[in-house]
Amino acid sequence: MAHLTYTILLEPDPDAGGYTVTVPELPGCVTQAESVQEALAMARDAITLHVEGLAADGLPVPIERAAPQLATVDIEIDDAIASRVA
Repeated sequence: MAHLTYTILLEPDPDAGGYTVTVPELPGCVTQAESVQEALAMARDAITLHVEGLAADGLPVPIERAAPQLATVDIEIDDAIASRVA
């Protein structure tokens, strides 16, 4: 069996709880879960189904050659705008 590795993004949902999981290398591959552990399991299942679907349709399966990088940046905003930040 071949082994593929994909980076996933777990975005917390502060209103509903849990996480939304996306796969940058596989647009449209999205799942949700209540915990990080469940999110990892759901991501594996979603990626497997997505890749199998691409292959079944005769489409190329993207391979992640370099993991995306996540960074944060600080910005300065006017006080009038800052008062509107939720």
